[in-house]
Amino acid sequence: MDFSGILFFPVTPFDDGDRIDPELLAAHVASGVEHGAGGVFPACGTGEFHALSTAEAGLVVRTAVDAVAGRVPVIAGAGGPLGHAAEVARDAADAGADGLLVLPPYLVGAPQAGLIAYVERIAAASDLPVIVYHRANAQFTAESMRRLARNPKVVGFKDGTGDVDAAQRIVRAVRAEGRDDFAFFNGLLTAELTQAAYRGLGIPLYSSAAFAMIPEVAKAYYDTYIAGDEDRRLQLLDGFYSPLVALRDESPGFGVSLIKAGLRLGGMPVGGVRAPLVDPTPEQEARLADILAAGRALL
Repeated sequence: MDFSGILFFPVTPFDDGDRIDPELLAAHVASGVEHGAGGVFPACGTGEFHALSTAEAGLVVRTAVDAVAGRVPVIAGAGGPLGHAAEVARDAADAGADGLLVLPPYLVGAPQAGLIAYVERIAAASDLPVIVYHRANAQFTAESMRRLARNPKVVGFKDGTGDVDAAQRIVRAVRAEGRDDFAFFNGLLTAELTQAAYRGLGIPLYSSAAFAMIPEVAKAYYDTYIAGDEDRRLQLLDGFYSPLVALRDESPGFGVSLIKAGLRLGGMPVGGVRAPLVDPTPEQEARLADILAAGRALL
């Protein structure tokens, strides 16, 4: 699976009745592709997978697939309770998605053998290839990823822990299995802040929630990252991303809440976040507006 460009994690817009707005979602996804996204990941973390029913997740993926129209890969989220994960995996395949991002299982801790079995059960639920998301209660050892890399349906690894030692070991273990086709992603919150370090580990790709909110700034950062223009990259990091992360860290879940708030500030009525996340206060939204303005001024 080829990803050439910034990875776009769209939000899931809700109307005043807390229903998904497919037309607005389609416009949001199409706009991201037009701004240069190299892949679209609907119904994942930024898309509030945790708060979607099976039917809602299917609607989000179908809408995204139609809006993308084959221009870039579409990777749908699948995780949580195993039965739910298998069902959304099958629905994503029926919708025409190109792959799955396997999110952590619901609530329970598990030994490595159980985590491997969880990924393999989801992979077996459809014909789609899967990317493993390494975070929270689904943290894989290098040996576990070596075993999963022997399954041709497992095609990628996304790190959400920030443990660079473990990430480096996993990259080398997978490569030792001869998997030169494997895609490695930095999946930390606001990954732009850490991506320069991740590239040195052999993890060249990263997910960008900011791209969903302010694609012109996120794309400018990505272009400087690819070109190796460190002066320009650090200017964007200091002037936009660092203040954004400071605001994000004020409340759990703001990695999603601020993205939706930023879209609303830009005139896209995507609604608020569903529980248990919370929306920013008016004062926090005002500070976000200033951060977005400062980011655009850097362009």
